[in-house]
Amino acid sequence: MIGYAEAPMAWGHTHGMARLLGVDLAGAVVDGWLQRAELAALVATCESCGATPCCSDWLAQTAEAETLPGFCANSDA
Repeated sequence: MIGYAEAPMAWGHTHGMARLLGVDLAGAVVDGWLQRAELAALVATCESCGATPCCSDWLAQTAEAETLPGFCANSDA
């Protein structure tokens, strides 16, 4: 199981955003198309983002998405 005990909210938000796009981040690491360091960078970016309340609200109200919201610091990734 891939997770980030030191940043559980950031991991949850990063994982949740990817899931809504149809991406399994843990599976991507296991399958080798995403490096663990790349995933760690996504989580670190999320952890340092100031939009946590917006992110939590968006994740709670969204079932699936084609793109991430503009406030997401990882939207370009």
